[in-house]
Amino acid sequence: MSLLTAYLPYAQIVLSVLLVGAILLQQSEGSLGSAFGGGQTGSGWHTKRGLEKQLFIATIVLAILFALSAVLALFK
Repeated sequence: MSLLTAYLPYAQIVLSVLLVGAILLQQSEGSLGSAFGGGQTGSGWHTKRGLEKQLFIATIVLAILFALSAVLALFK
């Protein structure tokens, strides 16, 4: 148990930095102008493919791992 308490803060720091980086790397199609009818005239969504899809899935996995590490920190 002491091994968990020793490395958990470092794991949370690494996970948080990776999660912020993954979020910032994602493309944002929505802006304030598109909220009021501006922007693209398309349907408003597109299918994620390739690297964009892998980054999206990696962001979800990182968020789940970060949440689990936060719950573990509560019970240490």
